[in-house]
Amino acid sequence: MVQAMVLEKFNEPLVRRDFPETELADGEVRVRLAASGICGSDLHMAGGHDPRTPLPIILGHEAVGHVEEVGGDKKDILGRTVEPGRLIAWDRGVTCSRCVFCTVKRQPYLCSSRKVYGINVSCAEPPHLVGGYAEKMHLSSGTNVLLIDDAVDPVALVAAGCSGATAAHAVEEARIRSGGVAVVQGAGPLGLFAAAFLRERGAAEVIVTDLKPGRLKSAPSFGATRVLDIGKTSAEERLGAVREASGGLGADAVVDCTGHPGAIAEGMSYCRRGGRYLPVGVAVPVGETQVSFYEHVSVRNLTVQGVWVSDTSHFYQAVRLVTGGRYPFAELVSHRFPLAEANAAQEAARSPEAVKVVLVPGEAG
Repeated sequence: MVQAMVLEKFNEPLVRRDFPETELADGEVRVRLAASGICGSDLHMAGGHDPRTPLPIILGHEAVGHVEEVGGDKKDILGRTVEPGRLIAWDRGVTCSRCVFCTVKRQPYLCSSRKVYGINVSCAEPPHLVGGYAEKMHLSSGTNVLLIDDAVDPVALVAAGCSGATAAHAVEEARIRSGGVAVVQGAGPLGLFAAAFLRERGAAEVIVTDLKPGRLKSAPSFGATRVLDIGKTSAEERLGAVREASGGLGADAVVDCTGHPGAIAEGMSYCRRGGRYLPVGVAVPVGETQVSFYEHVSVRNLTVQGVWVSDTSHFYQAVRLVTGGRYPFAELVSHRFPLAEANAAQEAARSPEAVKVVLVPGEAG
């Protein structure tokens, strides 16, 4: 039997449950988890705010682990044979590979049949182990996996599966050019990945804003050229700093990683004429917000670009960014908990001091 922490009712503690291992079909993989991230989205789902969440469910869509068993032959996305004992990471989303978005539009993140481990797949039916808050996971044959060098720290890599991949998608859509100016709203894992990707794409200035000074301290290590503490600056001062960094024009791209409606109007004000605003942090319904559409969008020819999740190419970019060693992703991990303390881990993730909270199933409580 395999231990997992299960969300059975919204707004109530996770419950320990034991599940049987099921036989593997061709192309399926059983993984013993080495690390599983507590994503901000998990907290929304635990509170019943995500309409995609079925009950009961094993939460956790960011995970890394060692292959325990493979059904038949399985190749990773680079064509390498997946064998027991190897460390792997995987794209959290599994698409149908047949619909118009998967085949014609080449936008598999918009596949209406997309299934996501720990988000919209219940553990009620076999194979049960379809979320990261567990000792093991059962990966379907359609899962795109990537072999990882054993020297890589799984705890440092875990956020690449969600925050990293989504940030890669956002920065791809931002279309930043070499020498450009960008603003990132929010210095959590998503925002810090975005800052690093913007610098990798050639942005000369990356300004990061946040309300939490502890998170802002990490931003320069991830490519931020300037940081703005929302608690210590006014909106006018922040706009002035963006204008100063951009020669008076405004930012070429603003990536909002907060998901808060109140950040939208200010983020749009940072943009230059013809710029791009990307609200990547909105992952659950957040209600309405008021925007002066004429002044903020029409007159300025502003592009407002939604960014929904990611695909395997973005996942691969995020893994390469982490394993490249240029940025200290291990330092993002502020808290570690054993699997049995998943409730405490979620509570820690809600605290202002938390940056990235990780479950390590092999650790004792």
